[in-house]
Amino acid sequence: MPGGPTLLTEAALMANGAASVAGMDEVGRGALAGPVCVGLVVVEAATPDPPAGLADSKLLSPAQRERLIPNLAAWGRARAIGWASAVEIDRHGIVEALRLAGGRALDELGEHPEVIILDGKHNWLAPPNDLFSPAPTAAWKVRVKVKADRLCASVAAASVIAKVARDQRMEELAGVYPAYGWRANKGYGTPAHLDALRQFGPCAEHRRSWALPEQCQPDVRS
Repeated sequence: MPGGPTLLTEAALMANGAASVAGMDEVGRGALAGPVCVGLVVVEAATPDPPAGLADSKLLSPAQRERLIPNLAAWGRARAIGWASAVEIDRHGIVEALRLAGGRALDELGEHPEVIILDGKHNWLAPPNDLFSPAPTAAWKVRVKVKADRLCASVAAASVIAKVARDQRMEELAGVYPAYGWRANKGYGTPAHLDALRQFGPCAEHRRSWALPEQCQPDVRS
């Protein structure tokens, strides 16, 4: 789309010596239930312009995201996704969970991108100082960029593949826990989801360390 993400940032990094650049983005950080998912897309100098219609996943409809997937599967040098569960979010905190998911995406990728672009102001992929952290210990070379998911094609592509994958996971989980309406809300705190939590209480996929509504009943699988 006009004014959409480009490869200008990635090209500048490659002009400074990087042979490959990876865009990384997370989905599901603010949800009340379900995992977080991190997408990763690697580009190189030979990578062509991004597929038409690519944008930050939040700016696209579900149908638009789904239509992009076949083209994104053939675009760029490589792509991967990584997950961290609701249990891991509760156990380690959301930032550690994002780091875990990002490390798993990199493990799935099977290569070491020379530079990783993250959306925002904070490098949540950076190894923590705590030696007992469950996070990966590799020191990745990371560049943070505000609105990278709207400006950088690799990050936008990562956001789309992560969003489609997580939406599919939440629709599968909705079949196990239909009371919460996850096919519609994907685990986010919509009024209907909050009402269901008040009525039924949390299930195994809810993030219990978060400020969930006070429940009336114990765990359900209904």
